[in-house]
Amino acid sequence: MKELRQHYHLSLLLQQASMARSSFYYHLKSLQQEDKYEQVKLKIQEIYHKHKGRYGYRRITLVLKHLGFCINHKTVSRLMSELGLKSRIRIKKYKSYRGKQGKTAPNLLARNFKANRMYQKWVTDITEFKVAGKKLYLSPILDLYNREIISYQLSESPNFKQVICMLKKAFRKLPKQKNLLLHSDQGWQYQMPMYQIMLQKRKIRQSMSRKGNCLDNSVVENFFGTLKSELF
Repeated sequence: MKELRQHYHLSLLLQQASMARSSFYYHLKSLQQEDKYEQVKLKIQEIYHKHKGRYGYRRITLVLKHLGFCINHKTVSRLMSELGLKSRIRIKKYKSYRGKQGKTAPNLLARNFKANRMYQKWVTDITEFKVAGKKLYLSPILDLYNREIISYQLSESPNFKQVICMLKKAFRKLPKQKNLLLHSDQGWQYQMPMYQIMLQKRKIRQSMSRKGNCLDNSVVENFFGTLKSELF
């Protein structure tokens, strides 16, 4: 295939009688040079199709580095563009906001997603899956220190019992210490008095994203995106 392309380009060059000899041999030499990214392109295509188009250039870059390729994400992005490879569009996010249902909390997290230890900063949210024509809802708590899922609860509807069960599971793992912050969006579940009382009893500070600012809870949003596009 490569030789056919070379012959094709050479034929086009030969048709241009006015071309200088030096220019002709320059193009001839460039066509004879091997593509230094040939092996990388083959591996990119292999990774892309293995994961059914779910991996974007950032995740493919990580896989390539684990395989021993020394390459940056910008080069991988360019090569994927040349190969016509694009990652699948992620599923639209489920929104639990229903307006004012109770008390909202200030944005104490303030997009500071770094933690010095476990049980210092937790984030939570709810996402929706479509399974066999039905809807399934996942509610996890994620620790910002090491991105560990502390607890989670699955439900066939986004009900309040789901969030309470998730919270109780998390409390079983929580050591006796203070200064834990739990961040969420302004979903109706997190505005409920019972939810807020449970946090107060464990001396957990409640934090909420500002209305319409999904980036305030971007870590758990990214987790949902990766879970749906790459694993589900």
